[in-house]
Amino acid sequence: MHIIFRDYFGEKVALYYLWLGWYTRMLIPAAVIGIVVFLYGLAFFNTSPLIHEVCDSNIIMCPRCDTRCSVWNLSDTCTYAKVSQLFDNEGTVAFAMFMAIWATLFLELWKRHRALHVSKWKVFDWCEEEEELILEIVNNPKCKPKEFRHSYLRSIVVLLLVTLVLVVIIGLTHALVICRVLTATLLSQSKWEFLRENSSTVAMLSGAVLHYITIQVMTRVNKIVAFKLCEFEKPRSFAATEKHFTVKMFTFQFFTLFSSLFYVAFFLGRINGYPGNYVRIAGQWRLEECHPSGCLTDLFIQMAVILLLKQTINNIFEFTACREEEGNFDPCDLCKLRNWMENYDLNDVNAFSLFNEFLEMVLQFSFTTIFVAAFPLAPLLALINNIFEIRLDAIKMVSLERRLVPKKTNDIGVWTRILEAVGVMAVIANGLVIGISSDFIPRLVYRYHYGPLGNQINTFMSNVHVKKDFKDLLDKEYNITQCSYKDYRSDEDQSLTSQFWLILALRFAFVILFEHVVVMCKFIAAWFIPDNPIRVKNDRLDDKLRRLKKELDRSTEV
Repeated sequence: MHIIFRDYFGEKVALYYLWLGWYTRMLIPAAVIGIVVFLYGLAFFNTSPLIHEVCDSNIIMCPRCDTRCSVWNLSDTCTYAKVSQLFDNEGTVAFAMFMAIWATLFLELWKRHRALHVSKWKVFDWCEEEEELILEIVNNPKCKPKEFRHSYLRSIVVLLLVTLVLVVIIGLTHALVICRVLTATLLSQSKWEFLRENSSTVAMLSGAVLHYITIQVMTRVNKIVAFKLCEFEKPRSFAATEKHFTVKMFTFQFFTLFSSLFYVAFFLGRINGYPGNYVRIAGQWRLEECHPSGCLTDLFIQMAVILLLKQTINNIFEFTACREEEGNFDPCDLCKLRNWMENYDLNDVNAFSLFNEFLEMVLQFSFTTIFVAAFPLAPLLALINNIFEIRLDAIKMVSLERRLVPKKTNDIGVWTRILEAVGVMAVIANGLVIGISSDFIPRLVYRYHYGPLGNQINTFMSNVHVKKDFKDLLDKEYNITQCSYKDYRSDEDQSLTSQFWLILALRFAFVILFEHVVVMCKFIAAWFIPDNPIRVKNDRLDDKLRRLKKELDRSTEV
């Protein structure tokens, strides 16, 4: 199949399908192990002692909002605690380590796979600059090469503009946070009991949908901005333009896609304050808190919604849009149009058509690896999507779009470096998610050092500041003298306890240990697996020997 694509579309398109097929096959072991981790959590669904203590607890928790919210019993979160066990368990740590090493194995084995095929295609030693010079000489034998130029002033301006765009994208994340806070506040005042009791979860779901809409809008804006910045830079060749555009567009899309996830993973529930000292927007609306079952549940919900929407809706919209435009023929369609007329009426393509396919898959790779600790089923969803993606892309290129201009190449270009950078970020992000965001470390400390529910502390309702926060609750004359909230603070002056500093030290110790172990394994894997197979090295050695013999024969004849 790759040979057919290479003969018809050229090496560049053939390498895309070669890479996509290899990525899809490598997702199979990742998806299987992800399912095993999920089933491991399911096996201990009802046997975990921590879940039993939550379900049997009589601890009264503080209200989740300011108005129309009552105190609630910790046992009310029994179901959510069981569900969180499915993706927040001991197996998640091992799976996150596996996925970080998997990313390295995927890249190293891909380099070998690529080398084998480009060697067969006789483009292993192909040079892009030589190709450009040959085309220039063919068009104009007296041409002069375009010299390399670099302007520090232009680079500084571009860097500042890129920074400005990233600041705007991060600002949109803050806007999404405010929307979720306002949505949760409005839902907590709803007449419907279901919306009142699940206001935080519904707000998180609606925020995820709004985030998806933001991604779709910003994708078009980011593309325009990236093109304008590349025009301002004035690269010397199309290859340089494509490289610069790829780096900028991926950076913009990465921040658009992941900035909200980074907030949920590392800031949600950690900057909202505590009873008597809540952080409020405009001094009125309380910042959102984590889900009662843990902050990882919010990250799981956010990732699941975005990944499902992005994969399903994008594929449906992309395919149906092409099908709609496919039927826009002239009236002479009744006269049995010739093939060239039918091809002319197909969807137009440009030099960046293949870029869009690569960007979609590399962002999916980022999604699958960076926060996989919070969503072990992400590789499975990616695998299912890619099985359809390969066929949809092939149908689109062969039947629904004009033929791409064949181009020669021997690599996927700057995408390799981007994938390597994503692999490094995956190690850091997963270490932080497990060590900081999840309750893995507190559960270990609780299990081996502290007594039942050691991370819940009481705050007395007689406290002046607490009375102010829960004024609406106290006016209803509930017979309540104290309530609990999730934190490590003294019930006297609400200062941080020694338990907090112990767990914080263990969290950072775990992150450092996790990252060092995984990075060491990645380096060993990269060193152990050579980029080029022995067969390719031997074939290239034979080719060099034959070429040298021919050159020596010519020199002796002269």
